[in-house]
Amino acid sequence: PKDKMENSSTEKVITEYSISNFPNPYNPSTTINYQLPQSGFVSIKVFDMLGKQVAELVNEFKDKGSHFVQFNGSDFSSGIYIYQINVNDFHKTQKMMLVK
Repeated sequence: PKDKMENSSTEKVITEYSISNFPNPYNPSTTINYQLPQSGFVSIKVFDMLGKQVAELVNEFKDKGSHFVQFNGSDFSSGIYIYQINVNDFHKTQKMMLVK
């Protein structure tokens, strides 16, 4: 007889949006991880503390699931930066610290 678990998925079902980065503080790069419970057009941007956009990391349609993008801060000065995700009706802003 076949194993009854054969067709079950071992993937974690994502039920809510989330975004985080690691390491934080970082030097010179950090990985921004984000989870999407449904597909959509994703925008992830990085801003300095004055609100000036310094990078656009993602600007495209993404399937539901777990994703990540690298942010390399080697061209930027030490300090706090803000990253922001916008997808469907979800909008979140987080802080990250670049230490050189």
